[in-house]
Amino acid sequence: MTTTLTKPEADAAPEPPKRSRGMKAARAGGQMHAGPVAYIILAVFTIVSLLPLVWTAIAASRDNQRLAQNPPPFWFGSGLFDKLELAWTDANLGEAFLNTTIVAGVSALTIVFLSTIAGFAFAKLKFRGRGALMLIVIGTMMVPPQLQVIPLYMMVAKLDWTDQLQAVILPSLVSAFGVFFMRQYLIQALPDEIIEAARVDGASSWRVVWHVVFPTARPAMAVLGMLMFVQTWNDFLWPFLVLTQTGNPTVQVAVAGLGRGYTPDQSLIMAGALLGTLPLLLVFAIFGKQIVGGIMQGAVKG
Repeated sequence: MTTTLTKPEADAAPEPPKRSRGMKAARAGGQMHAGPVAYIILAVFTIVSLLPLVWTAIAASRDNQRLAQNPPPFWFGSGLFDKLELAWTDANLGEAFLNTTIVAGVSALTIVFLSTIAGFAFAKLKFRGRGALMLIVIGTMMVPPQLQVIPLYMMVAKLDWTDQLQAVILPSLVSAFGVFFMRQYLIQALPDEIIEAARVDGASSWRVVWHVVFPTARPAMAVLGMLMFVQTWNDFLWPFLVLTQTGNPTVQVAVAGLGRGYTPDQSLIMAGALLGTLPLLLVFAIFGKQIVGGIMQGAVKG
């Protein structure tokens, strides 16, 4: 039985709510444009983020007397390039850059490779004690790194590795955070059906890892590699204990040597810190788009 509305009832029927232009564009797949408030917020966050780097460059271009005055300088001086050249030669930053690139590169690549394999095992393979082992891995993240310094130094001293790069590389070849990060990503991004299909086709475990896991985890591997590279590049405590400024220094150890003396030259220290930061900015400027794209791709897959 159907009922028809009379003309008064039809006129009294509520009209459907009108969608705004932004909602129509979003529903139709169109591009939504940011308003002036969004641009203001982004500009403020950008300025606040760049302020420490700009102040480092300003301080590197001044001398101790000007930096001690109140108010401090808010613009560049004329001695920036002279201080950069002096810091480069005084701290032997050329060798330090090479050593740090080797340490950070080897550590980041190894962490990404091992963390992806371990994360796949914890995410998709079923074996006895998987949950307990994962809790142990997560538990190691709660241990302060300062507690590991004494036993690690005793091991390095017995192996006679002091002032050698392997003393810095080997303790950083694995990362509990990397294992946890890759496990969480692969749980969502890698369907079980793809692994089962590869098994049906006769693929071994290593072939599944090489042809299925690695291509799927590439976005997360890029992000993890970038994070581990930056972390190893900025590491100071352990390299400072096992390396020297005159032997095989990393960038942070070499920059720390600039502060020696009864009255440290603050502008020289700032120049060394600026030189130590520039390679990271260059790496992110080159690979930043790929890294952000990898994060977005991983979010869509999840």
